[in-house]
Amino acid sequence: MALTSADTMCDGDVNPAAVPTAVNDVQGDGRWMSLHNHFVASSKDKEPEVVFIGDSNVQLLHQLEIWRELFSPLHALNFGGLGDGTQHVLWRLKNGELDHIKPKIIVLWVGTYNCGHTAEQIAGGIQAIVQCMQRRQPQAKVIVLGLLPRGQHPNPLRERNRRVNELLAVGLQSMPNATFLDVDPGFVHSDGTISHHDMIDYLHLSRLGYSRVCQTIHKTLLRLLEGRGTATQQ
Repeated sequence: MALTSADTMCDGDVNPAAVPTAVNDVQGDGRWMSLHNHFVASSKDKEPEVVFIGDSNVQLLHQLEIWRELFSPLHALNFGGLGDGTQHVLWRLKNGELDHIKPKIIVLWVGTYNCGHTAEQIAGGIQAIVQCMQRRQPQAKVIVLGLLPRGQHPNPLRERNRRVNELLAVGLQSMPNATFLDVDPGFVHSDGTISHHDMIDYLHLSRLGYSRVCQTIHKTLLRLLEGRGTATQQ
């Protein structure tokens, strides 16, 4: 497999966040692979206009009423994985999850679960996913959602996510039909804390947190589906 610029770091080392990798089945029940196979099989008889792809933040959204209110009417599919990192989403896409559909828009939300990777590696992994999407679905617009802050108090992972967003906001500008969308409504309070009312464990969104995030996503999808401008417009 040829490596692109997103697959390699500046010093020539391979970027682990951009190498397609299946999740190690440490529990032994095959859940992750079963879910992937379900996505591939279920897509064969679907004609979605919008596809959400990403980690558990995408998956949990599918279980809430707000999904049925805002996104089901847009003929949306949800391919949210189980704590996936960028390398896991890339594996899924290279193994059939986009092979049977032709969506108008793909929403990508992944990166906060990348363990042991730097901001530069994660941003490179996300860009590798976008490149994969563009090769397989050249007709689709790709919306990359920004990573949310995490942790009740300021911490290194929160700063890492912030840096990933900075890199993506610049790096995606040169990628056709790809747009970065900041969906953080202001979860961090003036004292640097995040409320459990917005994030139940300071990582996963509550119903209220999803409501705040999804309004921005929904407005952007409507605008793009109606052919009015780009995702960055407010």
